[in-house]
Amino acid sequence: MQQTVQSTPPPPSPLPRYLQWILLILLSVMLAGLLTVLDFPASWLIGPMIAGIVVSGLGGTLRISTGWALVGQGILGCVIADAMPLEVSSSLLADWPLFMGVVLILLAITAAIGWALMVAKILPGTTVVWGISPGAATMMTFMAENAGADGQLVAFMQFSRIVLIAAIASLVAKFFGLDSSGSTDGPDWLAPVDWLSMLETLALGLSGPILARITGIKAAALLVPLAAGIFLVHFGWLDIHLPIWLLVIVYTLLGWRIGLRFTRLLIRHALKALPAVLISSMALIGGCAGIAVLLVVFADVDPLTAYLATSPGGADTIAVLATSSSADTAFVMTMQILRFLIVLAVGPLVAKLVARHLAKKAGSV
Repeated sequence: MQQTVQSTPPPPSPLPRYLQWILLILLSVMLAGLLTVLDFPASWLIGPMIAGIVVSGLGGTLRISTGWALVGQGILGCVIADAMPLEVSSSLLADWPLFMGVVLILLAITAAIGWALMVAKILPGTTVVWGISPGAATMMTFMAENAGADGQLVAFMQFSRIVLIAAIASLVAKFFGLDSSGSTDGPDWLAPVDWLSMLETLALGLSGPILARITGIKAAALLVPLAAGIFLVHFGWLDIHLPIWLLVIVYTLLGWRIGLRFTRLLIRHALKALPAVLISSMALIGGCAGIAVLLVVFADVDPLTAYLATSPGGADTIAVLATSSSADTAFVMTMQILRFLIVLAVGPLVAKLVARHLAKKAGSV
């Protein structure tokens, strides 16, 4: 039976909302500043993410709405498009057997871990399928709730894994080489702004969220500006221009969106399953890292690019890490987007098959 814990209203916060915002902003700036001094990539994603977890864990009630999250993803799509020239993207598509093979192996590893958790009865059957799915965290949570699974536990599995991946990936980026020349960690915060190009870029970035709202397809927020941006830049119809301060705002919003989800209610609900969640997340991350090693050895891919490309989501978090480091962003995002699309297509089908199998098994007992 689906648990109804999500309908329980959150306990009142000990702080007024305006003080929560002040605390969140101050913590975010301090942590991002510290990470920047330590030369960590994506400091304005990781710092606000940690700040959000702290504030929410202390009883905060702040949330970043879905609309703002979609806007952040739309602008991030422009950032990725700027790092993926059409010529490079086309040459990568010529290697589609490599990308497809890696994605299928990643999905096989995911299925094996999920099956092991199911057989051991560590986590409920369909909850495992939704929670272990590598990517599309928000959509997997929504679809899990609609399918009758434990949406709160799925959310905890998905977003705790994103936090782990972001932390590990930032460490990998730190030790395998950081190139801040196109990142928010660079010093040129007051560089001249090409306002026309920036407004055109923002128009492209907002087109995705608007289409996502109209169609109900949340993935459009990221994918539409990304795909359109690649073609518009290639034909010289658009010069993508996003100043550092705007990227800081976008990355901060995305970090808060993840961190503020870790409410006391969610943590309390998932506490009993915490060891299993951490073990499954680390097993999945470890399996993906094993594939990354194979890419380094046999495909001559650099370690940072291989690790980010095979990391099991979320695509927006990995995109920030890739564009903030010396990784091959085009390679990373080609792999991430392919996996993202396949997971969206296959995930619901697998969950239905598992639910049917469990129902038959229960009926035969």
